[in-house]
Amino acid sequence: MIFVITGTQEPFDRMIKVVDEVAGMFNHIPFVAQVSKSTFEAVHLQTHDFIPPVEFNKYFEEADLIISHAGMGCILSALERSKPILIIPRLAKYGEHRNDHQVAAGEVFKTLQYVNVAADEVELKTKLVELITAGAKPLHKIGRHASHTLLESLGSFISTNK
Repeated sequence: MIFVITGTQEPFDRMIKVVDEVAGMFNHIPFVAQVSKSTFEAVHLQTHDFIPPVEFNKYFEEADLIISHAGMGCILSALERSKPILIIPRLAKYGEHRNDHQVAAGEVFKTLQYVNVAADEVELKTKLVELITAGAKPLHKIGRHASHTLLESLGSFISTNK
């Protein structure tokens, strides 16, 4: 199962259109999507405007691949749970967000090679087909808590900059 998450602030029809097209190519795989206020009528996705937290977590746990906007909550949840994730940033120029901070987040995670990142719809389609065909694997896993090294580094920084 592939779980698609757009977030709950604004529609992300640009992402949903591409994923719906790819889902039609792989009709043997269930695609479940939280689409939040979407105006696009998906044909190949099981869509929900809102999924309650318990059900959302169930889908997240059962998913073989997560497709998401570049929201930190989704990215960190995938990394904590060792789930493969493909993200595409929302863009302000399309009214998908207030600014382009998701572009910056995507660039950082791409540089770190922690998640799969698509810059646009063409790359989203290409990478999604590749991940489904090859069998998506997580690129990185993080713990639920900050490492001792990070905590010591932050403590040192704070002590030095009082």
